[in-house]
Amino acid sequence: MKTTVSLIKADIGSSPGHVTVYEPLMERAEELLDKAKDENIIIDFVVFNAGDDTELLMTHERGVDSEEIHKLAWDTFMDLTNEAKAIGLYGTGQDLLKDTFAGNIKGMGPGIAEIELEERPAEPIIVFAMDKTEPGAFNYPIFQMFANPFNTAGLVIDPKLHSGFQFSVMDIYKAKFLELSCPEDMYDLLALIGAPGKYVIKYVNSKDPALGRAAAISTDKLSLVAGKYVGKDDPVAVIRSQSGFPAVGELVEAFTLGHLVSGWMRGSHRGPLMPVPLEYSQCVRFDGPPRVVGLGFQLKNGLLRGGVDLFDDPSFDRTRERVNEIADYIRSHGPFEPSRLPLSEMEYTTLPGILKKFEDKFHD
Repeated sequence: MKTTVSLIKADIGSSPGHVTVYEPLMERAEELLDKAKDENIIIDFVVFNAGDDTELLMTHERGVDSEEIHKLAWDTFMDLTNEAKAIGLYGTGQDLLKDTFAGNIKGMGPGIAEIELEERPAEPIIVFAMDKTEPGAFNYPIFQMFANPFNTAGLVIDPKLHSGFQFSVMDIYKAKFLELSCPEDMYDLLALIGAPGKYVIKYVNSKDPALGRAAAISTDKLSLVAGKYVGKDDPVAVIRSQSGFPAVGELVEAFTLGHLVSGWMRGSHRGPLMPVPLEYSQCVRFDGPPRVVGLGFQLKNGLLRGGVDLFDDPSFDRTRERVNEIADYIRSHGPFEPSRLPLSEMEYTTLPGILKKFEDKFHD
């Protein structure tokens, strides 16, 4: 029987403002998922947060796009939202764009990344979750992990990785996909994913059919669903590691730059992505800077063993120092680009409400 790893997230309310998830709500989520585990709906689970997003990591045998699993996540988020409203948290249920569950959580607001796999004798599973940014923020690190030999030594020296990987790229405005392989299509891939506001890596697959899917990333863009600004999309990823896939150390190495991403304050600014341990998974300065957390597990018979907080490591201290320096520099621009996003990317933010009053006042 195949095992499915599902990571589903939503912003159901936070405190104060958009800083972090209220701890009792995560405890409530654990109670609900523990009940689902007793009822054999799921095998195992972990609840954690990335900034103000509640993350539900679940294992089960129901495959991807399972209505029962998606409904479990939806009902959990709705329960937490109602509690958040009762105690007066901020932005309650902002990622829940529908009133009732419609069979699949896709397109309803929450972000989702799922992989169905045949467990290897040793199956390392790595999950990453970002806050205050967009799905395309994963383009750079995913490319580094699976296509850049300067990041991933295994692409050069490991026969199991040497042939490269296949990337499934999504045009998030047209909801269409294109499959490109590396290294042979590398330049074409970069031509697309270098524009992360439009083209987003959704899946990475091994070229070995026996291994199958290597990574899955959430690509839901809330503003395109809601037709207006409702907060940033805060993507998540599930990635397999070792023995035919990049090593754990190669995966986390992809986050050492502190690369610039879109989002940050009011979803309208660029900022450097900071890899942080769960202890620092709260976005305070200018509602940021944008954060990424990473957890690693060994998967066996659907059970998540030996969870490790991957960025709780002093070797990332210099990256965090660099991120703070970059944040100082780009914040000094104030409301000027490139600190603020270009108008082409501000269409679904709150700025159009300001510009509207000038519509009839421009003159020749």
